Amino acid sequence: MKQGIHPESYRLVAFKDMSNDDVFITRSCATTKETLVVEGVEYPLVKVEISNTSHPFYTGKMKIVDTAGRVDQFYQRYKARKK
Repeated sequence: MKQGIHPESYRLVAFKDMSNDDVFITRSCATTKETLVVEGVEYPLVKVEISNTSHPFYTGKMKIVDTAGRVDQFYQRYKARKK
């Protein structure tokens, strides 16, 4: 690896998928205020909404995320036009 091309804060970070609580550790320079202990080692924690363990492309399962009832509003609007 070339010297001097990575930021000083480039370190091991724990990423937690909030939809299924899966945790994976990789190198990152993401800033965070929270930490998580994994196998006795404390890592900075970055929370993510979706990862390869919950994304429909990788899991093969369809998942609808409904924010403030928008999906229901869409279905109601579409149903009214269909008739």
